[in-house]
Amino acid sequence: MKIVHIITRLILGGAQENTLITCKLLAQRGHDVTLITGPALGPEGELFNQAQNQGYKIIIVDKLKRAINPFDDIPAYYQIKEILKQINPDIVHTHSAKAGILGRLAAFNLRKQNQTMSNIKIVHGIHGLSFHPYQSQWLNKLYIAIEKYTGKKTDFFISVADAMTNQSLAVGIGKPNQYITAYSAIEEDAYLKPSPNEQKLQFRQKYGIGEDKVVLITIARLFMLKGHDYIIESAKTLSKQFDNCVWLFVGNGNLSDTYKQQVKELGLEDRIKFTGLLPTSEIPLAIASSDILVHCSLREGLARTLPQAMLGGIPAISFDVDGAKEVVNDNTGRLIEPKNIEQLIKACAELIENENLRKQLGAQGRESVTTKFAPNTMVDTIEEVYKKYLG
Repeated sequence: MKIVHIITRLILGGAQENTLITCKLLAQRGHDVTLITGPALGPEGELFNQAQNQGYKIIIVDKLKRAINPFDDIPAYYQIKEILKQINPDIVHTHSAKAGILGRLAAFNLRKQNQTMSNIKIVHGIHGLSFHPYQSQWLNKLYIAIEKYTGKKTDFFISVADAMTNQSLAVGIGKPNQYITAYSAIEEDAYLKPSPNEQKLQFRQKYGIGEDKVVLITIARLFMLKGHDYIIESAKTLSKQFDNCVWLFVGNGNLSDTYKQQVKELGLEDRIKFTGLLPTSEIPLAIASSDILVHCSLREGLARTLPQAMLGGIPAISFDVDGAKEVVNDNTGRLIEPKNIEQLIKACAELIENENLRKQLGAQGRESVTTKFAPNTMVDTIEEVYKKYLG
């Protein structure tokens, strides 16, 4: 089967990691796979080197960028269309908002205009939604209208969480029989394999964190709606209540300097640490060197950092948004009301002071996600869609 995947850019992110795992395993299963992507621009780090030499072809479309700009978007559309015409794939599988719109339109118009390409099937992967309640009303309506329009040109949707399916259907995108959930795969072995104590100590020492400290780790871009400001607000109270806890922010983004300045002004520099970007290969060690994951993003598909933490054997505290409830519950961590600082403080305090509870929740969390987020589990579902539903 000849398959083309299209994603906007290969930066560090859940949709990108998901797509690379999908392309790699589909190629290993004998499919002819091509990945079309834009340049890896931005402070989040890039995954292009990770995609090299994995058994599938990669084509860069320079104009395929995240920001909306007709001077880029129109040429990108025509370039994608020309590439698809040359490849003549059986399946076009798009990911992310921009690539999802341009890629599906290009594939649909080729299917309509070119008799030899009339059998192309169009799949869209929903990793997160372009519309959300924190947008202005007019922008929200615009994105919903665009997604409904492109949804009519889509044969099937693969969501990373049931929540994404439900939210899409609620605004009239597609029909229920066009959806299936495939949880976003994680390379599990690195998380399940115990990290040597010496490595964990060295990791902590690198950021000035003592062996006896309880580390609350957050792995997310330092970006709007990712929730670091709520964690900093909770740290103002918790740092006075507990002498033994430290917060670790893993990631980079355009709010990095803002948060560092805020932490400095609050006198919390010795309690809130910043690692900057870490390679994906170091994330398992970062989790293994920590005790609690705190994730306060206000919008996600299903944040990969939640099952990553559970695979690493630590409990997760998360705002109850989108797909979080599909992995976080009273057996694996604590799910709390979005923006509720009081609940956030209470949940963190409960786990900071109870090591046995942390270990119990961590063990139960690991058991709950190990098979569900395995790469082969995800790709089995995707391949079944290609073969069974799309023929």
